Amino acid sequence: MNKLTRAAAAALLACAVALPAATTATATTAPGPVPDPAPFSAAAAGPAALTAATPDAPADRLALRLPAPTGPYGVGSSVLHLVDRSRTDPWVPEADGRELMVTLHYPAARPAPGRPAPYSTREEARLLLKAIQVDDPASVGRLARIPAYSAVDVRPAPGRHPLVVLSPGFGMPRFTLTALAVDLASRGYVVASLDHAYESSGTSVPGGPALTCVACTVMEESGWSKGALVTGTRAADTRFVLDRLTGPRAAWRFASSIDRTRIGMAGHSVGGASAFAAMAADGRVDAGVNMDGSFWDAPPSDGLGGRPFLLLGTDAYHRPGGEDASWDTTWAALGGERRWLTADGAEHLDFSDAPVLLGHFGIPGGALPAERAIALTRTYVAAFFDEHLRGEDQPLLDGPDPAYPEMRFHRP
Repeated sequence: MNKLTRAAAAALLACAVALPAATTATATTAPGPVPDPAPFSAAAAGPAALTAATPDAPADRLALRLPAPTGPYGVGSSVLHLVDRSRTDPWVPEADGRELMVTLHYPAARPAPGRPAPYSTREEARLLLKAIQVDDPASVGRLARIPAYSAVDVRPAPGRHPLVVLSPGFGMPRFTLTALAVDLASRGYVVASLDHAYESSGTSVPGGPALTCVACTVMEESGWSKGALVTGTRAADTRFVLDRLTGPRAAWRFASSIDRTRIGMAGHSVGGASAFAAMAADGRVDAGVNMDGSFWDAPPSDGLGGRPFLLLGTDAYHRPGGEDASWDTTWAALGGERRWLTADGAEHLDFSDAPVLLGHFGIPGGALPAERAIALTRTYVAAFFDEHLRGEDQPLLDGPDPAYPEMRFHRP
């Protein structure tokens, strides 16, 4: 993404791209905004109608819609409010513990009609739009009501399903990974997307004002020197969430549908570095994916103990010997099953929903069309987890495929 685009995206995107290389708990079901009254039906949702923003195609004429999920399942959605009072929040020490919002997407039993899940709350939508300098009250409702291809608290599909934890980029809310989350759920995964307190443009919590990005200010004032604090805190967040989802007093009503022996984690930007930190700290995480994030933590002496890890990034920045040397260092220490893939033409934000959101509001993006960027991310992340959480051989991960000519395989 060029400097002009970063400036236009302002605080949210600046936080997402600016990181340089280098228990006592309570749980409640969080209230959501009034959803679109149309009945949920994944089958009825047609393909996304997305185009790049151009001077001849005003932003208000562009579709604000994510590509539909590709798997065989319908998708359910639940939201949890979790508070870890055994820890002090590093960004707001006077807060009552470490507060987390978690969205669960999961394979739904068919038929799965129900109340459609919102993309975000209206307040979260307002704060995100403020961060990217979009001052249009009508856009708040449109953003919050983006079809999220899931229904609230519907019955899960029978059986136990692998769990994947998702951690967003710094400054970005959890719902900006919705395209990946619902696709994984449609393929048979339970997906827990985390909002880490005070690290996003805005996180709605029950009974209080939205939590905004206090951490962004702290990081700027510290000269972006506290990356390891971010990843370490997020690793602890992940441990806590896993305890609350797979422990003896599970916070989620459908927790019995999780196979606690098959757990993966993926993240975008610093969320990807946090996936590595979480694996290093918690042996329950069996496989991890870093989507274009610089590593902040020194690898353990034994790497990840042979557990598989995927590096998936932009070719311009994250090829071997490239600008981000932390990938070379971490790769050398990983051992075990590891993959290093880069996408030609991809930009940093292309591993999230950002291409769709920014394209709608006329903020220029990279060379890849939004739907193509999302398809690449979905395809390779799902293949990696299918191979390492389900034991299904994935030839796609063995080398270049003519269907995906953008992908580069590296074996330094």
